[in-house]
Amino acid sequence: MPLEPTFRARRLPMTSLIDIIFLLLLFFMLSTTFARYSDLPLEAAAVGTQSSGDAPPRFLQLQPDSLSLNGSRVEPTDLAAALRDGKGPVLVALKGEVKIQRLADILRDLRAIPGLDIRVLD
Repeated sequence: MPLEPTFRARRLPMTSLIDIIFLLLLFFMLSTTFARYSDLPLEAAAVGTQSSGDAPPRFLQLQPDSLSLNGSRVEPTDLAAALRDGKGPVLVALKGEVKIQRLADILRDLRAIPGLDIRVLD
């Protein structure tokens, strides 16, 4: 009768596996480049800066689900056309729980309109 080799199940050493995982994590953290976000220039509206000869300001109210210009509801796609026609600064006011990404998107769209003076109310 031939002798069969007996195999004993050995446990894999977890210490070296954990070391390799940490080395890979460190490598990917150090070699990854993160996108640089551009700064969003904000200018706060000041009290009493308008002279008597200036055009009246236009009020843009930003809500979580809607947008209104001087009290009338406007779609974000029609905002540029509505603001190109008038004169005077645009005062942006936030109402409710507006996400910062929504504010950044609206400000980016407003900055694309040439000659527009944008101020954010706090």
